[in-house]
Amino acid sequence: MSDPQRTFHSTPDSPVPLKDFPDHHDAELVLRLYDLRRERVMRESRTQLLSGFLPTSFDDVLAITRPEHPLNAAFRQCSSFWEMTYAMARHGVVHADFMMESNGEGLLLFSRIEPWLAEYRAHVNPIAFRNAEWVATESEMGRMIAERFRKRMQAHLAASAQPTS
Repeated sequence: MSDPQRTFHSTPDSPVPLKDFPDHHDAELVLRLYDLRRERVMRESRTQLLSGFLPTSFDDVLAITRPEHPLNAAFRQCSSFWEMTYAMARHGVVHADFMMESNGEGLLLFSRIEPWLAEYRAHVNPIAFRNAEWVATESEMGRMIAERFRKRMQAHLAASAQPTS
């Protein structure tokens, strides 16, 4: 039986119906995502990655994908977690803007990869970060969050390009 309160729409990039309004199912998923982010190993991975991975080149990005890199496990755990999370929005399982109000952290990681995304996809994985890219471009809240993180990354790259005295 369909719920008359649940309305959906489609976009050219997402042929599956996307929710027009969040409901209690969205709230349950968002709260579950919060619980998963609080899990001990996940919390440690997030802390390590966000404090220790600030690339200035594609070589830095490529290095973290190597198993011997000290942040490789954290990178794999966090990137796959956020891709699964954002896939739920991209495929209409959860209302994208509602979810992004409290799950923008994955776009911080995406903003650190994005300057080299084409190279990453060419050398590592052709579909890498496609769900993060989708929320960063197709969700109003995702666009706002991504722009804030892009500015931070651009400032970091500009500062790292400056010669030190």
